[in-house]
Amino acid sequence: MPLKLDVKRKLLARSDRVKCVDLHPTEPWMLASLYNDGTVRIWHANTYRLESTLNYGLERVWTICSLQGSNNMALGYDEGSIIIKLGREEPAMSMDNSGKIIWAKHSEIQQANLKAMADTEIKDGERLPLQVKDMGSCEIYPQTISHNPNGRFVVVCGDGEYIIYTAMALRNKSFGSAQEFVWALDSSEYAVRENGSTVKIFKNFKERKAFKPEFGAEGIFGGFMLGVRSVSGLAFYDWESLELVRRIDIQPKHVYWSENGELVSIATEDSFYILKYDQDAVTKAHEAKEGVTEDGIEEAFDVLGEVQESVKTGLWVGDCFIYTNSVNRLNYYVGGEIVTIAHLDRTMYVLGYISKESRLFLGDKELNVVSYSLLLSVLEYQTAVMRRDFETADKVLPTIPKEQRTRVAHFLEKQGFKAQALAVSTDPEHRFELCLQLGDTKTAHQLAVEAQSEQKWKQLAELALAHGDFALAQECLHNAMDFAGLLLLATSASNADMISKLATSAEAVGKNNVAFLAKFLLGDAEKAFEVLLATKRYPEAAFFAKCYVPSQTSRAVKLWKEELAKVSEKSAQALADPEDYENLFPGLQESIKTEEFLKQQHLAGRKPATEFPNIVPHQDRNPVEEMKTAEMAGTFVYTVHAAGEACPAQPTMCPGKLPQGSTSAKEDEEDQSGQNEEYVDLDQLEQELEQDIENLALDENVDYKLQEDLLSDD
Repeated sequence: MPLKLDVKRKLLARSDRVKCVDLHPTEPWMLASLYNDGTVRIWHANTYRLESTLNYGLERVWTICSLQGSNNMALGYDEGSIIIKLGREEPAMSMDNSGKIIWAKHSEIQQANLKAMADTEIKDGERLPLQVKDMGSCEIYPQTISHNPNGRFVVVCGDGEYIIYTAMALRNKSFGSAQEFVWALDSSEYAVRENGSTVKIFKNFKERKAFKPEFGAEGIFGGFMLGVRSVSGLAFYDWESLELVRRIDIQPKHVYWSENGELVSIATEDSFYILKYDQDAVTKAHEAKEGVTEDGIEEAFDVLGEVQESVKTGLWVGDCFIYTNSVNRLNYYVGGEIVTIAHLDRTMYVLGYISKESRLFLGDKELNVVSYSLLLSVLEYQTAVMRRDFETADKVLPTIPKEQRTRVAHFLEKQGFKAQALAVSTDPEHRFELCLQLGDTKTAHQLAVEAQSEQKWKQLAELALAHGDFALAQECLHNAMDFAGLLLLATSASNADMISKLATSAEAVGKNNVAFLAKFLLGDAEKAFEVLLATKRYPEAAFFAKCYVPSQTSRAVKLWKEELAKVSEKSAQALADPEDYENLFPGLQESIKTEEFLKQQHLAGRKPATEFPNIVPHQDRNPVEEMKTAEMAGTFVYTVHAAGEACPAQPTMCPGKLPQGSTSAKEDEEDQSGQNEEYVDLDQLEQELEQDIENLALDENVDYKLQEDLLSDD
């Protein structure tokens, strides 16, 4: 039996051939492709009105396909394929201040009441098990739903029309044609945009005034002032007089006003701006008839901040702007600081905030509702601080839980109230940083004692030095085991006893550089020399001994040669030992005697600091001449040391001759060959030694670099 179909509606287009048709499974869209002209027509499935005609110039359209649960549609052409998005991603949902949520599921209006969940345990981010109530169907297909500020009425807008219902029973209160609908801060006032040039203002459901903005009207925004978007930017108008308050060169997507009308957030494609409205400046400008230009009053707004984030939806709670961004984060902005509340797993839209429960509610396009805890006491405290109402802030502070105090302290710090932040914060790390910034050494010392952190002791030592508290600085450097810092402190204070103790302590823990320098600063060259030997820094020890402890030069050279022989025997032989080549070390005996002379002066004790002006600077002294003068005066007698204590004293050398009874290695060889001479020319000997060194065949691959551990601390 043939199937008989009734024609309900005939959709006409300028073509006699339709290639394919597709009806979206969930949205009221019907698409048809026309074979001849390569266009795609979109009709509204309920009103049968032609909504749009698409032509991408890719020749003929062969297929159209929709994706369930999404607004995406795929179009297949001869020359390629395209994916388009129809309608709005944001669901038609709205919540009033009491927790009643109204949404549209297709053309059906449904309601849920959060008060019914008073006894239910709510966890952050979990879907709420709401009891949904059907309120009836709407005569138009809802694209947006919004409550007025007091929650008594709700408006449904779509298909170029709007209908105002009572929120409780969904009774029709008013209707009309509109492309957009916005509420004023006054619950009885609203505006509609009929087309691209006309905006109408209504009060108590009666038209009060209609006007045509100078540059047209591509979009309107409600709130404390009426916002109109046009090709020239965003213009704010006074609701009562419709006078231009300020025109801003910006193309916004959303405009959000705070409850008191002092703050406004203007969101664009990739950023949002926080502005402060100056009512007094606007009033004075109107009264004085000054400062009013074709773009309005320049001083009407002050820019408080700019954030490079794309806002999806948002609302104000006090002076805190809560919003969701393009990367699915739930944040709030207050006083220049951005605080992340949660990371969302999908795109969510802010519905509202219930202060009694201190919870923020969000919905998704599947009409699921979730919530997150956001303490009202924290928001109230931050709002009071922003308004410089510290009396109110002090009253609110005790109601803030301890786990939230550190977050509040970071906010206070960013606002410049570091002392208050220190009093509020419960995080030891944060408190210590604040103490350093405030110069509070007492509190910082208590925190450092509790933490026993080397880094904290060093930071506190720097602070103590900056404040001239040397006793505290010494304690901190000692606890931090900062021997270099202690040495700096001790030398700056000329504290010889402290330097002596530091030398012993540093040597015990292997801080050899500090130990060497401390002993050297004390004038104890022999002990400083022993530190070099103990760390096997034989080259440094040899050169140090040559300058400061000449009696130990031969000992250091012997050790150096032994160590170097392990790497290269020939290189070790190139080193001249003063015992073997005394002629290469002229004045060595005088240096040894001078060493003994200076040592006796050192043992005589240190002079008081008051004698400093009378002391001859080192660069002006000649120790050898001083020794000779003292020796001639009989105040100094050179004593020959025992063999184990120092190098034995040698007889004074005659110029140009080696000492009697002492021969060099080369002369020993000559004695063995029967060529012994009583007199050796000094210049000739030096030339022979240089020639011997030049004739040494040193391997190029020999590693002459001394052991690295000799050049650094253990």
